[in-house]
Amino acid sequence: MLRSCDNGPVADAMGLVSLRRYTWWTLTGAAVAVLVLFAGGWLVTGGAPPWARLLGGAALGVTVAASVLLFHRRLGAAPADAPRGWLAAGAAGAAVLGAVELGFGEYGRWALAPAIVVGVGAMFLTGRGQWWVLGGASAAAAVPGPVVSWAAGDGGWLYAALFPAGLVLFTGWTVLGPLWAWDVAGRLHAARRLEAELAVKDERLRFAADLHDIQGHHLQVIALKSELAARLTEADPTRAAGEMREVRRLAADALRETRALVQGYRRTTLEEEISNATRVLAAADIDARMDVAPTTSGLSAAGRHLLGLVMREATTNVLRHSRAARADVEYQVDGDRACLRVSNDGVATPPEEASGLAVLAGRLAAAGGDLTWWHEGDRFELAATLPVGAP
Repeated sequence: MLRSCDNGPVADAMGLVSLRRYTWWTLTGAAVAVLVLFAGGWLVTGGAPPWARLLGGAALGVTVAASVLLFHRRLGAAPADAPRGWLAAGAAGAAVLGAVELGFGEYGRWALAPAIVVGVGAMFLTGRGQWWVLGGASAAAAVPGPVVSWAAGDGGWLYAALFPAGLVLFTGWTVLGPLWAWDVAGRLHAARRLEAELAVKDERLRFAADLHDIQGHHLQVIALKSELAARLTEADPTRAAGEMREVRRLAADALRETRALVQGYRRTTLEEEISNATRVLAAADIDARMDVAPTTSGLSAAGRHLLGLVMREATTNVLRHSRAARADVEYQVDGDRACLRVSNDGVATPPEEASGLAVLAGRLAAAGGDLTWWHEGDRFELAATLPVGAP
């Protein structure tokens, strides 16, 4: 994982732990406090007979224990599916406690424990399933109270129908709201971790592309000059020795640039690559025609670096994919855009098969430029444009 100056991913992880702890204590504490204060308080002071207190107390204990464990499972570092045994135990405890309270005319209080268990169970569902459960439970909660009220003849059937139904919806909202915030925070944290990992992979791809540019270019030229020196060994030993000295210099340059790349100091420039292309193409007996404006006129260092990479790739393609007799290099600044065009004849294998051009096209596009290439007959042409002030 990447580390920034403010330890962003680490700080996010610590914040997520704190948010989880806060959410757990908020939901669990509120559920337990409401059950104990309202249901437990009625069992102690409501004038219920001993058998009702004993039965209700046991049901309350089971409901509280099940709710705490279910909150813990849902808000864990790795959320798990609902344990069906505890969910069934919580539902049974809430049903018994609610039945005891409803039997003594508590038309509003009886639905509290079932509403909490319904909200806890809905936590393990997603989207539409949560609303179906809450809607069905709310409709079901509107039935028992009016039935008991009608049987008792006390006239409280309207309150007995509406309050429990509303209580189920309100309890579900208070449980699922903080849970939704917790889930969003978890997804954001995972997205930031993924962003950091992608940044590392992008940097590795950039490094691999630069290493390919260095090694591929130098090795291609070394192979060319070695072949030339081998042919000149008997006909012109002096020139063959000079070519081998050039091979040695190129190998040393490749080693130096590779070390500089690893250390992060290497910076290819357009002027260096145009000068290098002139020497290399001439050594390959290719007639190189240069129509080049000053490369430093208004073009930023980053722009010179990007176009230098294009020039290097184009030179490598001329050597690798053609038997060129002539190559043309044109560089001009037209208004606010720098334009580099490289063309050659004698194409044997179209460079579209190489991955270097596609990588460079993406890098130029990110800087506001573009890179295009086309092949017609035995000619291949590459054109790159870049804003003069590209950052």
